[in-house]
Amino acid sequence: MTLTQLRYIVAIADAGLNITLAADNVHATQSGISKQLKQLEGELGFQVFTRRGKSLDAITPAGSQVLERARSILHEARNIRALAANLREEAHGELSLATTHTQARFVLPEAIAKLKQQYPDLGVHIRPQGEGRIIGLFESGEVDLVIVSTSGQAPEGGIAVPLFRWYRRAVVPSGHPLAKLGRPLRIQDLAEYPLVSYESSLQPESSLRRAFTAANLSPRIACTSADADLIKTYVLAGLGVGILAEMAISAADARELVTLDIDDLLPVCTSWLVLRRDHVLRSYVAQLARLVAPQIDEAELRRVVAGHAEANWPKAPLWGELQQRSVRRATTRAA
Repeated sequence: MTLTQLRYIVAIADAGLNITLAADNVHATQSGISKQLKQLEGELGFQVFTRRGKSLDAITPAGSQVLERARSILHEARNIRALAANLREEAHGELSLATTHTQARFVLPEAIAKLKQQYPDLGVHIRPQGEGRIIGLFESGEVDLVIVSTSGQAPEGGIAVPLFRWYRRAVVPSGHPLAKLGRPLRIQDLAEYPLVSYESSLQPESSLRRAFTAANLSPRIACTSADADLIKTYVLAGLGVGILAEMAISAADARELVTLDIDDLLPVCTSWLVLRRDHVLRSYVAQLARLVAPQIDEAELRRVVAGHAEANWPKAPLWGELQQRSVRRATTRAA
């Protein structure tokens, strides 16, 4: 019995018993996987999968038990490789992460650039996704980690580390009536106009819809997008009032857009780093967490991920506070 054979049967199970797809996923040939499966079943003395003609039909009861243990063995093998790489202080590897377009566009570039300075041989693969798909990619093993935001409880599916908190902003073209109110916005003001916001606003449980419902109102969603830049584009095109994350608004936007504070209208959101449980954390992953959220203690992060300690994270700072600290550090270095 070999690790390769165990990896192949897990790949078959994860591919819905489609050997062709499993072979593609593990970069093997269909004939190679079939041969290794036959050898493993011969050694075990029973079938892991039942057949219907030339196709696999189902996982046998005995096969389910084998697969459960195979996953544990492969998990620990990955941990051993990660531990060895950390002890050798290896600077290369592959890191895949899924996050929203807003995080990928406005939060991660500086952190990834600094990470690459420390780990020049590290391959970083970022997969911007809509909120609904991010955790699914993590649970299926297609990405190593995710950065996702919620306005309530921590996301499930792994170890959720709070990075920072942020508010949403309303944006309107210069000259828009809401820009001339001369008083704080009310939810009733927003209800008078069509809105341009994130795709998540379409969900019945979205915090935007809950805020309107609490005031016995309904939001008029004119257009949605996963991309904050597109939201701003359609606001300028006259489709409505934009509702987007504060980090997605830059100084350059002030040339055409007016940003309005709606902190009291919608709940604060938290961005979370979600990691796998009982893993040996690669050094570059811990460093990425520190670059995005300097308040995180790297040693504690390693202990929690390895299962050696309970999570007791410090309160996540506001995005604006992190930006102010960054400006102060840059000013100090320049002086």
